[in-house]
Amino acid sequence: MILLKRDYLEIFKTYSLRIEQSRRLGNYSKLKIRQIDISKIILAIVSGLLLTGSFPKIGVDLLAWFAIVPLLVALRNLSFKNGFRLGFLSGLVHYLTLMYWLVYTMKTYGHLPLYLCIPVLFLFSAYLALYIAIFSAILTGICRKPIVCFFMIPVLWVSLEYLRSFLFSGFPWELIGYSQFNNLYLIQISDIFGIYGVSFLIALSNAAIFITFLYLTKKNRQEWVVSKSIVARLIIFFILIFGLVWFYGKWRIESIDNLISASPSVSVTIVQGNIDQEKKWDTAFQNETTEKYIKLSLLAKEHKPDLIVWPETATPFYFLYDIKLSNMVQKGIYDIDADFLIGSPSFVRSKNSVEYYNSAYLISSSGKVSGKYDKVHLVPFGEYIPFKKWFPFLGKMVEQVGDFRAGNKGNTISFRNYELGLQICYEIIFPDLSRAMTKNNALLLVNITNDAWFGKTGAPYQHFSMAVFRAVENRRSLVRSANTGISGFIDPAGRVIAQTDLFQEAVMTKSMPLLNKTSLYTRFGDIFAIVCLIATAILIMILYGRPLWSPETTMISKKKI
Repeated sequence: MILLKRDYLEIFKTYSLRIEQSRRLGNYSKLKIRQIDISKIILAIVSGLLLTGSFPKIGVDLLAWFAIVPLLVALRNLSFKNGFRLGFLSGLVHYLTLMYWLVYTMKTYGHLPLYLCIPVLFLFSAYLALYIAIFSAILTGICRKPIVCFFMIPVLWVSLEYLRSFLFSGFPWELIGYSQFNNLYLIQISDIFGIYGVSFLIALSNAAIFITFLYLTKKNRQEWVVSKSIVARLIIFFILIFGLVWFYGKWRIESIDNLISASPSVSVTIVQGNIDQEKKWDTAFQNETTEKYIKLSLLAKEHKPDLIVWPETATPFYFLYDIKLSNMVQKGIYDIDADFLIGSPSFVRSKNSVEYYNSAYLISSSGKVSGKYDKVHLVPFGEYIPFKKWFPFLGKMVEQVGDFRAGNKGNTISFRNYELGLQICYEIIFPDLSRAMTKNNALLLVNITNDAWFGKTGAPYQHFSMAVFRAVENRRSLVRSANTGISGFIDPAGRVIAQTDLFQEAVMTKSMPLLNKTSLYTRFGDIFAIVCLIATAILIMILYGRPLWSPETTMISKKKI
């Protein structure tokens, strides 16, 4: 009995001493942070700028492979709270410089004064920055050992990207993996892991460089540093993973090319009308706009396309409701003798209300409607106003109609002997929508959009880059028709066969292969991202609450008490 009491007393003393040491360490860390906070702030800002630089328009995709490293370096020795703050700063810098085009759009077409546009941009960027803030804060609490950090960094990064894809309706704009849309060999793993597989690889690269940095900059071997053997193993592991991804991509492209050569094809024409957004909804220009699209489509007649695609809301009127203009379109289609897919607003009357839709019609060569698709994922403040009661001063970009209603997810349009999977505007940035249509037997993906809202900013280039992954994930050809650009053709391997310039009239015809193969991603979806999310939750429960990410912390834990 006496021994038990002594044991308990010893345990209590040990526990009390550790608490006191941790408290002292916390005070020391806070003092150290005050001395070097400027350097940490600079590193966080550098990370934000490097992340932005990896995306179009700048588009130096190499930057993504080490863009997070300055932030990771800055997070050393920080508390949870300060890690959150530093991550928030880095994220805010990144999204302010990436999403700057929102100010142009809101001011030019939303008619908001500049003094409101800038705060709205800050609020939206602040929301997106929260994900990097949470990433940073969690790392400060659980990254005690090099191996834990090495694996936790990519797993946590992917988990937060996945959450961003659906929380609050979702906005997975330019996830870090999208920066590699031109690296064909590396993005082929998307047909297994989706965009999140590429994001994981990039985050793993950042982790490997960070761990290597810790080893190369160690001051003495008593600090929490990485041993040479651990560094070597982790670098070899990353090189092995990178090599496997590269060789898989090389092999996959060759196998897809073999499938393409043995597959049927369809001849598709895209028409880029380059209609000024200021004139688009002006009733005085409705005839001019309609005639322009018909004349441009006539230029493709000699190529005898199977399908001609017009952009989102190419007809600035309610098709089939405005009889005169609808007849003009149907007559033009009949004269050209091809099937048309055209964007148009539509509505359905009920007893008590009118429901509006952002739609696309498939019209046969005889001029009859043979299919219709209603947009599923609507643009907040563009097609409906969320939280109207709280933000009454915010209006929609499209003022001519009421709030749009959403269509049904996964709906396809039957075209001849196969199905078309259609996404309107920014629906293309949501992988689950393309996947749902492919699972519903769509053999050709079509994206129609009107990016005139963005002007000559980086947004049209960013938007186009994300479409590449929908083709690779589902192994389908993708056709994109945009009012002012960028329009283009993407094959099932993710190659951009042809694309237009911005703000130019264009008519292009290409033969697109129709692959009827189901990829692992199409079959199982974002299972990889979900596994990362579950792993993150488990690791946080196991590791959180341990000594903070600090060499001094590890030194204390090693001392005899």
